[in-house]
Amino acid sequence: MASIFRFKEFEVDQSDCAMKINTDGVLLASLLEVETAGRILDIGTGTGVIALMLAQRFVNSWVEAVELDSLAAAMADKNFRHSVFCDRLMLHACAFQCMEMAAPYDLIVSNPPFYTDSLHNPDNRKKLARHADVEFFAELLDFASLRLSNQGKLILIVPTALADILMKISTERALYCCAEVQISSFEGGSVIRKIITFERKPVESVAVREFVIYAEKGIYSAAYRHVLAPYFLAF
Repeated sequence: MASIFRFKEFEVDQSDCAMKINTDGVLLASLLEVETAGRILDIGTGTGVIALMLAQRFVNSWVEAVELDSLAAAMADKNFRHSVFCDRLMLHACAFQCMEMAAPYDLIVSNPPFYTDSLHNPDNRKKLARHADVEFFAELLDFASLRLSNQGKLILIVPTALADILMKISTERALYCCAEVQISSFEGGSVIRKIITFERKPVESVAVREFVIYAEKGIYSAAYRHVLAPYFLAF
């Protein structure tokens, strides 16, 4: 049975995807602070939702996505081909480490697997989609250091502890954290995710802002509704 998630300007069939559309992915696409981006790459695209949201947001962009899981890649490719942005979207069905680059990217994004050092999921496809170790992230940073344009940015959404690790090891690749969004479920609650932005130029201080998902249990905050209003039918 098809599992269709309908947005205002496109729809996503996620039937064959181990990891479905989630809050992390849509927040990454809607909260990243970039004015323009000619060439964009979404690493681990899954359903393709982040790539589609960025194609909607950056109307003059060329958006590529890479996905290792063959079933998810086929589904993302289908979602791309059926969208109004199909002429600006391209899917690579492989590991990002195996990609051949035509030109540098102005923006690389990822909602990566982040269950570092945790128990592996018994479902092999979900294990692959959700689990990664520090070596994976080192390879991701290495990839970005080679593939970003001079003014390009790498933007990831990860748990707080992992963000702290990445900000330390990124400098070894001449990538520097310039901004972070600290995401909490409720006002005054603990930070559960960070959207971290890396660029090639060192900065004196990291720009930090806070974002709260819920006003109260079961009710989204005004900020959440505002940033997703261009995409979600419910808003």
